[in-house]
Amino acid sequence: MEELHIGAHFIESARTSFEKMKTLAEKAIDQLSDEELLWMPDSETNSIAVIVQHLRGNMLSRWTDFLTSDGEKEGRDRDREFMPVESIDRYVLLQQWEEGWACVFHALQSIPPDEVLNHVAIRGEQLTVIEAIHRQISHYGYHVGQIVQIAKLRKGAWWKCLSIPKEQSKTFIPPVKN
Repeated sequence: MEELHIGAHFIESARTSFEKMKTLAEKAIDQLSDEELLWMPDSETNSIAVIVQHLRGNMLSRWTDFLTSDGEKEGRDRDREFMPVESIDRYVLLQQWEEGWACVFHALQSIPPDEVLNHVAIRGEQLTVIEAIHRQISHYGYHVGQIVQIAKLRKGAWWKCLSIPKEQSKTFIPPVKN
């Protein structure tokens, strides 16, 4: 049996992490109405629609030509990504969400496993491919956490838990494998 290349393992692990984040955010978004996607708990907090707008912009910038060009693309307007969204078409918002994620997954699929220690640039900073991917895992995890928290705040008592509900941890203990 051929030994799994560490680069291939890392890329697969990153893909799995991104898929789990995407699914978690989608489960939170699915609980909300269009209007609730625009809700902001206060004037300093972005709505979920704005966070999705930002994530899409970041994903397209960072992952387009990932191995060959700086991750901060010249045409990106990051400030515009954070402009409040006045109205929303859920279908369009979810298309933007999917477009961003498709770019991530396509780029990951195109990384040769033996190039994970090569360097790429993000805003002129040289990072190994591994470091750049970790940077994005951390960034997207931060924003997915925001999406879940905002959705949970908005739904209150009607929130459907996305993991183990409070005081039910013992019912989720897996059997010991021998």
